[in-house]
Amino acid sequence: MPSVSHDITERLLKWSDGDQQALAELMPLVYDELRRIAGRCLDQERADHTLQPTALAHEAYLRLVDLRQMRWKDRAHFFALAAELMRRILVDHARARNAERRGGGARKVALDEVVGLAAEREVDLIALDDALNSLARFDERKSRLVELRFFGGLSLDEAAEALGVSQATVVRDWALAKAWLRREINPDHH
Repeated sequence: MPSVSHDITERLLKWSDGDQQALAELMPLVYDELRRIAGRCLDQERADHTLQPTALAHEAYLRLVDLRQMRWKDRAHFFALAAELMRRILVDHARARNAERRGGGARKVALDEVVGLAAEREVDLIALDDALNSLARFDERKSRLVELRFFGGLSLDEAAEALGVSQATVVRDWALAKAWLRREINPDHH
């Protein structure tokens, strides 16, 4: 894995410097991981969801490639942004679906999936997105951490690497973010 990680980082840096061949070499290296992230995102969707992991991965990749002026740092930076883009794609999809139904049928996510709680309540993806946006105004890093863990499926170690902080910081941030989201998403049940 360190070799592949180095290869990805090397190609991202070359691509940032304008090397289009590096971009062509990047897709085979990142495709499986993008599909894994997309699959993780869609595992929590309803069974008849119109997006499939391959389509979500491709849409995210196309949006990443469209970021021509991006100065990539490394593999973790790339996959963190991929997770963020997949979140946006799914939220946009949910909003469009809600608009079609005039407010009904929001995508439901078990609250324990969102914040690692043992609860049976459900929240919709739009409520989660609103809560994460609110958290970002208060603490951007904690919001990014939830995004990386929930949408990206990153471990605490991987999230620490992506955020450029220690594992101890991520553990503290994760506990605080879960508590904050629990209160924000379900204010009647502190």
